[in-house]
Amino acid sequence: MEQDFSSLGQIFQAKQKVKTKKPPAYPWQDLALEIIKELNIPSAKRNSVFKVCKLYPRERILRALNDTKELAPKGDKWKYFFKILANENKV
Repeated sequence: MEQDFSSLGQIFQAKQKVKTKKPPAYPWQDLALEIIKELNIPSAKRNSVFKVCKLYPRERILRALNDTKELAPKGDKWKYFFKILANENKV
């Protein structure tokens, strides 16, 4: 990505074209994004994933994720993820 700049305006224009991705502010946000990607969670349920990742400890979320992978090898895995978390509350 080597460019020759002849003016200061070109430098600022080039900088505006490059978009930087902001890292998550909290570790639970990063975990939520990982779960959303791994389980192909639909847009309508993304906020629910962020909420459970914020409320519950990381170990509990990861246990539910691993159980989901074992119990639901195909189909809507995200539904099983929420069922497992709901059932852990009852135990």
